[in-house]
Amino acid sequence: MAAKNQQTQKPNKRKQFSSTKTDKDGSKSKKPKLLSSTPSSTNPSNKLLKKPFNSSKPKREHPTHSKFKKSESGNDNKELTKRERRIQAKELAEARKKKRKPHYTLEQELASLWEKMRRRNIAKEDRSKLITEALQKMKGKIPEIAGSHVSSRVLQTCVKYCSQIERDAVFSELQPHLLTLSCNAYAVHLVKKMFDAASKKQLAGVISSLRGHVASLLRHMVGSVVIEHAYQLGNATQKQELLMELYSTELHLFKDLASIKESRLIDIILKLDLQKSSVLRHMSSVIQPILEKGIVDHSMIHRILIEYLDIADKSSAADIIQQLSGPLLVRMIHTRDGSKIGMLCVKHGSAKERKKIIKGMKGHISKIAHDQCGCMVLVGIVSMVDDTKLITKIIIRELQTTLKELALDKSARRLLLQLLHPNYSRYLNTDGLASLNLTVPSLSSKNESEIKSKKLSRDEESSKEAAKSDIPEENLDEESTKEVATTDSDTEATESGKSDIPEENLNSAEGGKKDPSLRRRELLVNSGLAENLIDVCIENAEELLTSNFGKEVIFEVAKGGSDGILHPTLDEKLKNLHEAIAELAAKPKSDESEEEHVLENFHSSRTIRKLILDCPAFASSLWKKSLEGKCQLWARGHSSKVVSAFWESSDSKVRKVAKEELQPLVDDGTLKIPETKQSANEN
Repeated sequence: MAAKNQQTQKPNKRKQFSSTKTDKDGSKSKKPKLLSSTPSSTNPSNKLLKKPFNSSKPKREHPTHSKFKKSESGNDNKELTKRERRIQAKELAEARKKKRKPHYTLEQELASLWEKMRRRNIAKEDRSKLITEALQKMKGKIPEIAGSHVSSRVLQTCVKYCSQIERDAVFSELQPHLLTLSCNAYAVHLVKKMFDAASKKQLAGVISSLRGHVASLLRHMVGSVVIEHAYQLGNATQKQELLMELYSTELHLFKDLASIKESRLIDIILKLDLQKSSVLRHMSSVIQPILEKGIVDHSMIHRILIEYLDIADKSSAADIIQQLSGPLLVRMIHTRDGSKIGMLCVKHGSAKERKKIIKGMKGHISKIAHDQCGCMVLVGIVSMVDDTKLITKIIIRELQTTLKELALDKSARRLLLQLLHPNYSRYLNTDGLASLNLTVPSLSSKNESEIKSKKLSRDEESSKEAAKSDIPEENLDEESTKEVATTDSDTEATESGKSDIPEENLNSAEGGKKDPSLRRRELLVNSGLAENLIDVCIENAEELLTSNFGKEVIFEVAKGGSDGILHPTLDEKLKNLHEAIAELAAKPKSDESEEEHVLENFHSSRTIRKLILDCPAFASSLWKKSLEGKCQLWARGHSSKVVSAFWESSDSKVRKVAKEELQPLVDDGTLKIPETKQSANEN
């Protein structure tokens, strides 16, 4: 019972012990309920009770400690209003910023000036006064404050609108600190602005000052932006000067060697007699950190990679292709050289790497297709990759939702035209066709076969010479092999050592093994793309015919594609398309109408003319619905091209249908036919 009473009384004693607090002057103050405690220095019995409980706790502080004073200040805060507390907190924050930032007051003054000078409706004179005032305040401190997110914006506005003298003064003050500022996240925008506003002499000075730091800046996420901007603004000589540093140690150290005219790396190696293995090692040490960090957006890096792949051995080239195969490649194909790298990765990559490339494009297909350079990578994929199911699932399915936009776009239509009429010089320019045939020399199976054939032919010649001059064949064989090794720079032996790249990657076949016509049919017809494309052409026939770019798509579709790939599967759909075009042509001619008739429009009249000459089925449909008995009306202007096409057609049935009505027009000179075409038809 005694023990039980002690347990029940213990909390009461502790509560009594912590119920009041005695200050220095003996006055008692209350604390919040959760922390209520009363130091009982007056009661000695409480001290005796406290000993067993506080044996492991630190020594109790004196009532004059700062934490007891906090409660007093807390009582003072309660007396302040919310507004006063807010002002007090703001003043405290301002004081802290002044201690932390040495130019805080100056930045505040510049920010107020910036708010005025950046307005659109401000007068030029007022803006120039504000800019002069701001630059006067910043004089001598520009490099120090350029890294601030506030003052860097003020400086950008000043550089944009200030006079040339003021701009030169800012440039001269910033120039010694350009390398430091180039790596600052805020100052980099000011540096780019200065490059844009720099004179030719100033830009040349900046580019020469970057010498020796190109590789280190390219490895920096922010600094790489500055190097790329300088590369884009420079002329051909300045661009070459920036690139030379990345090729070899000799070119990095000796400026005189970098002033040669040759632009291709392989020509530079031959001209300066550099060691190829040394160049490869140096370039690899530059490229690898950049790829590991994922800094692959810049055209300068794309140029280095193209040159590297041109001289790399099998294992090195395969290693680069393996690293780039995937989502990383999507960020590269917006430039001309980046597009070439994408084509090389598709051509020489293994089936697994091609799959990674295509999957990495998921969700970006439409954007890539509309890009001038990126669309060529998609053209390469549909021309080389054999996995048509994967292409249909990721590429074709995403394109089917925007077929109209693709057909009307200058770049995106190339993908559709490549499927309808592959490798046609009218739709793909010389560079486009060349990029489809581009190869990495060390990975090209064609190159290896050429080397072997050269060696065999030389062996045959040497054996014949040996028979004539009685020289041992062994000696001649050795000499011939030496000649092959020296004359062909691409046949140099790779360095000894094992590579981590599997043999499948090293010996990957160029392009695909599947029959191109079968691949086309699977992608165009079996996937349902052609059917949807015909429906789009029927719905938007007039818009496509009168468009500069869409006319080629509707022409190839209405014709049935190259080699008649859409026949006979989609004959019914094609017939509906022919009728839709004929209905447009059958509309009455009206001078009051604002819209131009399809037979009088420049683009549509030429497209319909080509269809008449190349597609007899369309010609007969158009004659019956639109032109029979109306040739006199359409025998002048752009529409005369359409009418004369019936006379010039190589199909005898088409000529026979129209001859009776056209003969009088030809005889009286209303319809003018070239003499060569007229004599050919008569024969």
